[in-house]
Amino acid sequence: MVIEMQQEVVGDEAYRYFPLGKYVVAAPGICGGRPTFKYTRLEVSLILSRVAAGEPLDELIAAYARSHLSREAVQEAIQLADAALMQAAQSLQLAPAV
Repeated sequence: MVIEMQQEVVGDEAYRYFPLGKYVVAAPGICGGRPTFKYTRLEVSLILSRVAAGEPLDELIAAYARSHLSREAVQEAIQLADAALMQAAQSLQLAPAV
């Protein structure tokens, strides 16, 4: 699957990103291109690690209210992480034995 770069104007600046989902993007020049929530510098890995540590989702969303983090965005990030893990596991099973 090829993901094409998108461009939007946000404020007075061009915002270029690769959409990984509706809410999760990889934007060159933003957080080293690591996945962030769209229109933020909030890294997905930070939020997922807090979810994994057991932080209640409502508290997490409230803590990042200024970043406009939504329940839907966090749920999408969890689904994308799950899909990536499943794909990695499948590729291990398909690799020829050495």
